[in-house]
Amino acid sequence: MMTSKKLIYVSGPTGVGKTDISIILAKKLNTEIISCDSRQFFKELKIGTSPPSNKQLKEVNHHFIQNKSIHDTYNVGLYEKEALKTINDLFNKNDSIILVGGSGLYADSILYGIDYFPDIPFKIRDEIIKNYNLKGIGYIQDRLKFSDPDYYNEVDLKNTNRLIRALEIIEYTGNTFSSYRTNRIKQRDFECHIILIECEREKLYKRINNRVDLMLENGLEEEAYNLKDYKNLNTLDTVGYKEFFTYFENKISYKEAVEKIKQNTRNYAKRQITWNKKYSNVKKIDISENITENINKILQK
Repeated sequence: MMTSKKLIYVSGPTGVGKTDISIILAKKLNTEIISCDSRQFFKELKIGTSPPSNKQLKEVNHHFIQNKSIHDTYNVGLYEKEALKTINDLFNKNDSIILVGGSGLYADSILYGIDYFPDIPFKIRDEIIKNYNLKGIGYIQDRLKFSDPDYYNEVDLKNTNRLIRALEIIEYTGNTFSSYRTNRIKQRDFECHIILIECEREKLYKRINNRVDLMLENGLEEEAYNLKDYKNLNTLDTVGYKEFFTYFENKISYKEAVEKIKQNTRNYAKRQITWNKKYSNVKKIDISENITENINKILQK
């Protein structure tokens, strides 16, 4: 494919500094940023998802930041359609665009495309969520293992959203979730380049812990408290919120909630690092090195 248009995807684990680096890149290329962080879409989640600050948003134009409500129906399929339209519009005035975020499935929908699934009636999803809330994650894990062992063996079994999504497809269609996954790469009208931000593990964990402390200072507990009535929404099955919901129910102490947020964030970072290993032909930036110098080298190639 011959094209002068380039999409540069900036990836890396949570807390590594993707936002700062994407802004540096966007300024050098005089372009705009598309977010693929699936929790930063939601305007009610102002603290716990660490979206770009108002200052950062003024430095570079961002898209798909706090543009949805937690009450909206939204998924990766809708995101792919909306983001591709925005990307194509931006390519009318830019040769390069930055894609940034740690939600691998959402990034892949832009880089490679995703498989499409039938629309599912809300009542089926609601029933699965009801059973999950009553019986716990083990119940939906066991149902998936029985209904679709192939997908069970590869899915992140702690990701309730993906477990519920698979079960609703299975229940509505009578087919396995795996049967809808073709893994066919879609041809894009632009080149895709991947920049992977890396950090030594202990340093990354310290950055994560410090970021959680900053969220708490900025009012994460109050933000979570104001959303507790909506805790059963999939959108709020999110690190930083679900731990506080458990605390508000007097099931754990405040200290335990904070430690769980830090631990769960570190675990999420581990999963992101594993996901990113599947990408090939990536350019890497180590945050312990001279970032500007590394960016300049990458852009010169």
